[in-house]
Amino acid sequence: MTDQLDDIRVDDRLEAAFMGDMTAEQVADHTRSMVGYTYTVDDYYEVGRQDIRRHARAVQDSHPAFWDEQEAAVLGHDTLFAHPTFVSVLGLIAQRRLFEDVITGYDMWQIMQTDQRLIMHQPMRLGDRLVCDVSLESFRQSMGADLLVSKNIIWNQHDEPVMTTLTSIVARPSVDVDPALISKLNEVMMQVDADPVIGKTINGPFDRYSDPDPVTEPKAYGAIDFDTLEVGQELPVVTKTLTLGNLVNYAGVSGDPNPIHFSPEVAEAIGLDSVVAHGMQTMGLGASVIGSFVGDPAAIYEYNVRFTSPVYVPAVGAARVDFGGKIKSLDPVTRRGVIALVAKQGERKIFGRAQAMVQFN
Repeated sequence: MTDQLDDIRVDDRLEAAFMGDMTAEQVADHTRSMVGYTYTVDDYYEVGRQDIRRHARAVQDSHPAFWDEQEAAVLGHDTLFAHPTFVSVLGLIAQRRLFEDVITGYDMWQIMQTDQRLIMHQPMRLGDRLVCDVSLESFRQSMGADLLVSKNIIWNQHDEPVMTTLTSIVARPSVDVDPALISKLNEVMMQVDADPVIGKTINGPFDRYSDPDPVTEPKAYGAIDFDTLEVGQELPVVTKTLTLGNLVNYAGVSGDPNPIHFSPEVAEAIGLDSVVAHGMQTMGLGASVIGSFVGDPAAIYEYNVRFTSPVYVPAVGAARVDFGGKIKSLDPVTRRGVIALVAKQGERKIFGRAQAMVQFN
């Protein structure tokens, strides 16, 4: 979610940094001072029928509950609901102000997502009008990089919590920017004549900012029977294929125009072997595998991934990622379990730690 770039020309902001308007120390001091700052996105996001389907297709998930109301009803749902990682579609909208106005001075293409935690309070359903509170939770420095954690709490139109997300990133300040890199970015970035003016539908701030985070009350929905499972049971290995076309499609669906995901020239300019898949894209593929095994993706009530290595995708050809895993633990009292997920491109693990908490029937 947070490795996203704006769909505007980058010259002004980067050139200001390049001219020395802020040192790395000043950027860090400012970011540290903003810890605890919270805002609410000015407009709600309405979940559309085709939004759900486009995202499911982008993460290669054919589970019928994302596509057919009757199939969703069989699992106990009153309408279509979205994939567990659908929140990536809201990412650019929710985080834009954070990196434009709140914590400034970072090279956006050098912001790397390292950990993602998704806590599901209920599924995102067709017709939901989602409201997002965004906050900077923490800041520290290590080995020359700035380490930040942002939090989103997403609510529906009934003021019910839908999801809490915690995103850990590594960022580097916009100092010593290579002008040649700026030129390459401008040659591939999406261009617009002017940013449209969008009216406010949400008028924060809100008193809830000081409330404790929402608690999770898991539901099994149409998940498989707990009694059919055992600790150590392995998930079938599923291979997912990614081409440059998959990356371009996901960039469009998620609204993430970061060119390291679709421009071999930019990827090479910043030292990557090739374009790389979005972190949330690989996380979405993993959730698709887990959801298929569980029977109902809505039964996943928490999903955490640590990203250790990107998936490199050739400009011509395909990358293949093997997803597998096993049941790590089962609790007979709550009928809940933890599934540990493994994702590998060849022999290289792309997740350092990945697990899903599931409520079974």
